Amino acid sequence: MKKIILNLAVTLDGFIEGPKGEVDWCIMDDDMNFPDFLKSVDTIFYGRISYDEWGNYQADENADAAEKEMWNEIHSKNKFVFSSQNREDKNAVFISSDIIDKVNEVKNQPGRDIWLYGGANLIKTFINLNLIDVYKISVHPVALGSGKPLFENLSQRIALKLTDTRVFKSGVVELTYQPE
Repeated sequence: MKKIILNLAVTLDGFIEGPKGEVDWCIMDDDMNFPDFLKSVDTIFYGRISYDEWGNYQADENADAAEKEMWNEIHSKNKFVFSSQNREDKNAVFISSDIIDKVNEVKNQPGRDIWLYGGANLIKTFINLNLIDVYKISVHPVALGSGKPLFENLSQRIALKLTDTRVFKSGVVELTYQPE
C-alpha cells in the first residue's frame, strides 16, 4: 500500500508560510537530494489554493536547468485536488466529498508513494483524519514571528516516533516521524 508523506518546510518557530503567504525563506540545498524524493512518489495531493498557485507552475525561462527539471518531474505526477469546488481540469482529479474513501482508493492503487503537498487547510484535515503515514519536516534556520502554523486546531494529540534525521549544509534539519 502506498504511504502518504507530508514533506514540508517549516520555520524554527513552526510556520509553513509567512503572514502574507511568503515562502522566500525556504532553502533548497543540493545535499537535500529533492530529486530522489520526487522519484519516490507518483502522486501529489493538493488543496485547491495550492494547486491553483503551484499545480501548473512553470519555471521562469531564465531558471537553471535543475529547477526546470524539478518542475517537469513534479508535473509528471498524478494530481488530486481536494476542494469544495468540483471542477474539470485536464491535469488533476478534483475530490470534493468522501475524502477518506477516495484517499484509501488512491493508496490501494499500485505504484509509488503519495506526496501530501498542502496547503495548510488540507494538511490540517489529513492530520485530524489520521491520514498521514510519514511526517518529513524540514526545519529551516529562520524565525518569522507570525504566519501559518503547521500544527493548529488539532482535534487530538498526535504521538509521533522519530525514525530519521538529516542535517544539511545550510543548517536545515530534516526530521522524519511516523505516527505511533
